[in-house]
Amino acid sequence: MKQQSMLTHGVILGTFCLGFALLLAVTNRVTAQDIAARALEDRQNSLSQVIPDSIHDNNPVTDTVAMKDGQGNEITVYRATKEGKVTGVAYEIFGSGYAGKMKLMLGVDAEGKVLGVRVLAHKETPGLGDKIEVKKGDWILRFSGLSIGNPPVEKWKVKKDGGQFDQFAGATITPRGVVRAIREGLEFFAANKAQMMDMNASNAPMKEGH
Repeated sequence: MKQQSMLTHGVILGTFCLGFALLLAVTNRVTAQDIAARALEDRQNSLSQVIPDSIHDNNPVTDTVAMKDGQGNEITVYRATKEGKVTGVAYEIFGSGYAGKMKLMLGVDAEGKVLGVRVLAHKETPGLGDKIEVKKGDWILRFSGLSIGNPPVEKWKVKKDGGQFDQFAGATITPRGVVRAIREGLEFFAANKAQMMDMNASNAPMKEGH
């Protein structure tokens, strides 16, 4: 009788554990799919802000080229194409701010001009460094249409360092880091333009940037 009771309890416990494991697996799968869907939505939203709809008839989220920057970091280049030609690209760039790393999305047209820049993540001081966000001001919009050469590379600095870009009152490190990140992002484009513009390079093997 005792053995039968122990067996019954074992079966119940085993069934409970199996049911819990199945529930956990299903929950994890649903959660993972939800997270992936939100990440894709965020990516599409970020790209739409730096790549105008008017310059592409494809989906830049799925038309990508995998590359590496000069530090060996993997870079996913999202490409805008229209009528079979690459009209622009976008990729993440990184800068050092007052409170740590800042992540931005940079859009560049086929001629190397900035289509747009948006901040994706940062830890800068509210009311000071967070003015790099488009919802906090228009400072980040002032880069559109600029390129290496317009202004000259030596002017790609904040005014305090002899450049042409405004810094914020009480916060110079943050805009300094953004300006440098954009300049380096444009230099990355110039060094890798051929591969980015090559229609046959979609999802190509990663290569080193110059």
